[in-house]
Amino acid sequence: MKMLLKVSVVSVFLLGLHGAAYAADEVKTLTGKVVCGKCSLNKAAGCQNVLVAEDGAEYYLSKTEAADKFGHVCKGEKTAKATGTITEKDGKKWLTASAMEEAKVN
Repeated sequence: MKMLLKVSVVSVFLLGLHGAAYAADEVKTLTGKVVCGKCSLNKAAGCQNVLVAEDGAEYYLSKTEAADKFGHVCKGEKTAKATGTITEKDGKKWLTASAMEEAKVN
């Protein structure tokens, strides 16, 4: 009986971890301005595209094919709509974009 209880507790724990991992991989679509993290924000050691979302949150853009096609923005800005997964590393939010396009200004 004790063994069954232990297996049940471990199973519930593992299911909880799986749910937390799944939530972290949720695909989101964000809009805002892409600027250079070094030249415009003075927050990066080297040039790095950063999406400043409409709510003011900053998302560093990981190198992906979609981000490369969008192009680097240095000493300027482009409005963008980006879709991808968000992770957190070293206290920064990172967006791994699967799709990016220049957004029209309203």
